[in-house]
Amino acid sequence: MKGKCLCGAVEFELDGEIPNLYQCHCSLCRKVTGSSANAAFRIGADQFNWIRGEQLISDYVTDTGFKSQFCSMCGSPLPNLTGDDSAYWVPVGLLEDSAEIELVAHLFVGSRAAWDVVAAGAEHFDEMPDSEALDRLLQRRKPVI
Repeated sequence: MKGKCLCGAVEFELDGEIPNLYQCHCSLCRKVTGSSANAAFRIGADQFNWIRGEQLISDYVTDTGFKSQFCSMCGSPLPNLTGDDSAYWVPVGLLEDSAEIELVAHLFVGSRAAWDVVAAGAEHFDEMPDSEALDRLLQRRKPVI
């Protein structure tokens, strides 16, 4: 599956099964997206490959270590490595294909904007669950036959 920024200058490719997604409602994700939440998933670094435009990626890191990478041409948020370099955080809106993935978790619901109405149907977490628990939750479940 491929993804790219708004202007198409930065493009990437994902190998293997795409995990389910989460929406993060924290104030930092609201600012990065300009929206109520950031819809994304994490995928193993070995499943991610930049196709083109990597030289156009700009970085911003807050004092607390929150990292945002974006296209220097159009400003689209772009995938970036997690703190331990084991996985990429991928904004789902960049995908070119319509993957059959499901929203399974809402993160930082406790700090959502007052006007943000969080939909039911997925697990709600007031803060960030530990990394292993989140990864288990995001794994795609095969239907039992």
